[in-house]
Amino acid sequence: MPPYKNPPWGLRWRSNTLFIIATVAIGLFTDLFLYGLVVPVLPFMLRNRLAIPEEEIQSYVSNLLAAYAGASVLSSLPAGWIADRTKSRQAPFLSGLAALLAATVLLAFGQSIAVLFLARVLQGISAAVVWTIGLAMILDTVGPENLGKVVGSIFSFISIGELMAPVIGGVLYEKTGYSGVFGVAAGVLGLDFLMRLVMIEKKTAARYLDLPVSGSRGGLQSANGVEGNARGNEEVGGDHNEPATEHDALLPNKRRDNDDDFYKIRHEPNRIVRVLPLLVCFKDPRLLAGLSVAFVQASLLALFDATIPTEAQSLFGFTSLQAGLLFIALDVPYLVLGPIAGWAVDRYGTKMAAVIGFGYLVPVLILLRLPSDNPLPGNSNIILYCALLALNGIGLAIIGSPSVVESSDVVRKFEKANPGFFGTNGPYAQLYGFNSLFFCAGLTVGPLVAGALRDGIGYGNMNLVFGIVAAITAIMSFLVIGGKPRKDLFQRIFRRDR
Repeated sequence: MPPYKNPPWGLRWRSNTLFIIATVAIGLFTDLFLYGLVVPVLPFMLRNRLAIPEEEIQSYVSNLLAAYAGASVLSSLPAGWIADRTKSRQAPFLSGLAALLAATVLLAFGQSIAVLFLARVLQGISAAVVWTIGLAMILDTVGPENLGKVVGSIFSFISIGELMAPVIGGVLYEKTGYSGVFGVAAGVLGLDFLMRLVMIEKKTAARYLDLPVSGSRGGLQSANGVEGNARGNEEVGGDHNEPATEHDALLPNKRRDNDDDFYKIRHEPNRIVRVLPLLVCFKDPRLLAGLSVAFVQASLLALFDATIPTEAQSLFGFTSLQAGLLFIALDVPYLVLGPIAGWAVDRYGTKMAAVIGFGYLVPVLILLRLPSDNPLPGNSNIILYCALLALNGIGLAIIGSPSVVESSDVVRKFEKANPGFFGTNGPYAQLYGFNSLFFCAGLTVGPLVAGALRDGIGYGNMNLVFGIVAAITAIMSFLVIGGKPRKDLFQRIFRRDR
């Protein structure tokens, strides 16, 4: 099919791979930035604006964080379903900003608990759209073989939002009040809107340029949709005639699929599966395990968001600014190590990252109880708390991308074994809808459980409970993530270059 005439202005740079990745990254950044901007401000907003009693502050903070995540849970699957059935992912991706804009206005001017809850619900709906459709667009653009390092790099970049937002929120609230906080929010929203509006998807650009673009299957597709060179096909499915190497056992997305029959759909799907075809992929327990990893990961992130401001205030008497600064210790390791951890997932597989990451988090979570026991004199307990938060940030970086890569690998195998079953766009927006559902369920449960445990059994014992959850997740990851464990797995890694 010949290229379309009259291409849009700036077509090449607007459809450039880096620009699309940057647009999605800015969208995710905006979501996390606006989510975190009010985290250190919420306790003071509830106390000063709404006159909430001191003993109820932690409960309201946890419930407001959970309202955001709960709305995302309910919105994730519809967002993915719609995105897989539209010609362009850009339109629903852009529409999510409307809910985010309304949420920001309500947070800025709301004078009741009900309005604040509505604002957080609208934020959650927007988050479901940006995470579900954004990750699907990333896979459409870069393919599965680069997904780990790209997702790791994006998560590292957007952790700047997590890093900056509490600090900026605390500073602006203390120096300028609500006007400064939400003025910055409006500026970030404007940049996000502009980039989403300007971006052109690869498949749209292919209508005007007879050039290959990356497809969701990791191969190269030309403007007429035909697979490109042999290397693109080889990277996706692998060459079944090529001898296996010790690398193949380490990387699920690189190994040979000798068990294609397992992924073949042999029965006529029922009505529910025809509406949501991704459901057939749950035949492989790795998919549910990968999504469960996302749930636990989000629960741990929400644990820190829900408890650091209140614990810092009660333990050290911190202001909103000082509480916000504590997030630097948590997020800097995430920022630095995110791309490295994503590269390691592509290189060594999801099992290694998940087992090591969650196993590492067990002791460092338990050690967070130390500052509450005041083992050191003076301000040394503050330094100790920052150091422990930094150690936890390392663990959060390690577990950042295994879930997305693992679930994508499973779905890719089903799509490869059943051409055309999932439709033209594939099942990836549905997949990331499920991923967003599990992730946001973790964001819902995390603050509720953390707040209840902190009030009931104390901050130290609360972290012990989450350390046990991390240990269980590490064991599950060893047994299921990336396939059954191999006895020689670690030996193969350390001698791979010999």
